[in-house]
Amino acid sequence: MLNTFNIYSELKTVLDDAAARKFAHLLGEMCEEIQNTVRKEDFSELKGVMKELAQAQKRTENRMEELAQAQKRTENRMEELAEAQKRTENRMEELTEAQKRTENRMEELAEAQKRTEIRVGELTEAQKRTEIRVEELTEAQKRTESRVDELAVSLKELAEAQKRTEKSLKHLADEHTETRKQLGGIANTVGYRLEDLAYKYLPGLLQRDHRINLKERLIRKYLRDNKGRDLEINILGEGIRDGRSLMIVGESKSQLSKNDVDRFVKKRLLKLEGIFPDIFPVLVTYMISQPDAEEYAKEKGIAVYYSYDFV
Repeated sequence: MLNTFNIYSELKTVLDDAAARKFAHLLGEMCEEIQNTVRKEDFSELKGVMKELAQAQKRTENRMEELAQAQKRTENRMEELAEAQKRTENRMEELTEAQKRTENRMEELAEAQKRTEIRVGELTEAQKRTEIRVEELTEAQKRTESRVDELAVSLKELAEAQKRTEKSLKHLADEHTETRKQLGGIANTVGYRLEDLAYKYLPGLLQRDHRINLKERLIRKYLRDNKGRDLEINILGEGIRDGRSLMIVGESKSQLSKNDVDRFVKKRLLKLEGIFPDIFPVLVTYMISQPDAEEYAKEKGIAVYYSYDFV
């Protein structure tokens, strides 16, 4: 008797459950018919059919194997396609972001373009104003050139006048030089006159006002200063006060100012420092040119006498 369960079990490995069950059932029925009706000749024919069925079964199994391999390749391909799809989606996201950045950049460029157009408009207006200004300057330049031509004529006339003026100034300069020489001579005469009076009257005034007794008469003399250079001293003489020797050093000024006091200190007294152990400075004048000139001199330790003291 045919074991249909074993046939079902075998067929299930290559067919789905329903087909394997149906095919096993048909085989079972066929076997029962054959047992009931088949003859020996028919059985031989059945064996041929079974052999063909077995071969068909092998072809079916081979095909199923091919289909299984194809299925695997399909699944692998599907996985590859899935990965490709993921990469495509990722790329699409990247492209979407890039598109957004591109759109933002385009908006920025559009705004920049608007600003550029505005600026170009402003520059165009400025260019127009510049051209107008250039035209104005050109006209002004023409007027200036005309004025320069006029000035050139005037300058030529001025040059001639300048020459005449220079001749006049040279003549005046010569006369001024002569006048200065004459005034210098007069000033020297006045100064010498004042010093001459000082030589006569200062000894008594110094004794009266400062207890200084002169050992010799006052003179005008050159000395060597503390740098070894010749220095003219207009009023010079040795005296004694309280038993101590001192040197009278002075000069005359027709009008005494504070600047005269400073020059006397700088050009006479400082240059004689170290030459004499003790110096008594004196200035004689006709008058002062500043109200505080005498007080300024006394603050620096300088005695001041006027011409009217010498009477």
